[in-house]
Amino acid sequence: MTDASGEGAGEPCVDPDTGGVCTPLFDLHTELGGRMVNFGGHALPMRYGDGTVAEHRATRTAAGLFDVSHMGIVELHPTGTDGTARVAAWLERCVPGSIVNLAPGRMRYTLFTTAGGGVLDDLIVTNLGHCLRIVVNAVRTDADLDMLRAANEGSDSGTDSGRNDDGGGGGFAGTVHIKVRADLALVALQGPAAAEVLARWAAPAAELAFMYTATLPIDGVDCEVSRCGYTGEDGFEIAMPVAEAVHIARLLLSAEEVSPAGLGARDTLRLEAGLPLVGHELTEATTPAEAGLGWSIPKRRRADGGYPGAELIATQLSDGPPRLRVGIAAEGRRPIRDGAVLRAPNGTDIGMITSGGYGPTVDAPIAMAYVAAEHAAAGTELLAEGRKGAEPCQVAPLPFVEHRYWRPS
Repeated sequence: MTDASGEGAGEPCVDPDTGGVCTPLFDLHTELGGRMVNFGGHALPMRYGDGTVAEHRATRTAAGLFDVSHMGIVELHPTGTDGTARVAAWLERCVPGSIVNLAPGRMRYTLFTTAGGGVLDDLIVTNLGHCLRIVVNAVRTDADLDMLRAANEGSDSGTDSGRNDDGGGGGFAGTVHIKVRADLALVALQGPAAAEVLARWAAPAAELAFMYTATLPIDGVDCEVSRCGYTGEDGFEIAMPVAEAVHIARLLLSAEEVSPAGLGARDTLRLEAGLPLVGHELTEATTPAEAGLGWSIPKRRRADGGYPGAELIATQLSDGPPRLRVGIAAEGRRPIRDGAVLRAPNGTDIGMITSGGYGPTVDAPIAMAYVAAEHAAAGTELLAEGRKGAEPCQVAPLPFVEHRYWRPS
């Protein structure tokens, strides 16, 4: 089957100042004083009037509201009588996660991988019962769609394992109807006060566990509420019709605990939480084992394979990868930026910084990097060679700030 855009997807609005496509909340961002930037082709706020540090701290202590409507929302609908079970088996040919046992109302983190074992994208898969929904990174949406279309047409998916669920190479062709949900907006309400705030309009949200989802009415608008996020804090991602996005955002911002938050705070929060970012920690040159994401690949998938790069990934998970993603703590006050080369005390190059900046919660410069496995132990002394010379630093455990996801006891 061919893919179809969601209803309401017309000619996009483009911000003349940034050249980015406007999200449904663009006018609200400008009204609130958002400093707009072009982020992956979308016009989004880098920060608001109080600045990134204030937004970061508000999210850690109360709640921040983020516009994440730039993310790609794609639904995979069954075309036959087997329902989502066959769609799940089909998707497992593209990802190393376990999808066939994903129950309705549950969510799972997984990856799109290359034949060489690298990472194309990370994504969340949700079982909505009647279909699977995936949320992918904005900068990868078009490429991910091309890959899914090719897999659906029966093209070579790049798998290097012999597992074939249907016993025939082309048996999965046309398994899914791919639907891009351009008619939905997406916001993230994050922070320790998020559940209390959201429960004022959707009481069941307070009891929704981490990585569960439910359709809940919020002030009369049916929304898909998922307990997840990208800050390390408790929180929710809320999908709603584009036409209702401003209404829902204003409603949430009316709570005194909630502050608008931009891309800057989203990045510092995820850095403190040790969460990898596509294009930085996750690239086609990095493997899931190197990235420390082996937890997302269960024993069955390691043994059976059937997804791109399975053999190399399974070997690295078993024997250990040549390098590892680690935290880096600077000994001084100067942040260590992306691209800085890491050297051992004897001058040997042993890695590179992939993300770096100031961590407001820890009140110190922090970073993530890939280093040779033999130099990955916490406390290992290193030198970061940047534009302003060598900075002493050391390997630090991740995360810098503990995650506070909510799970019922």
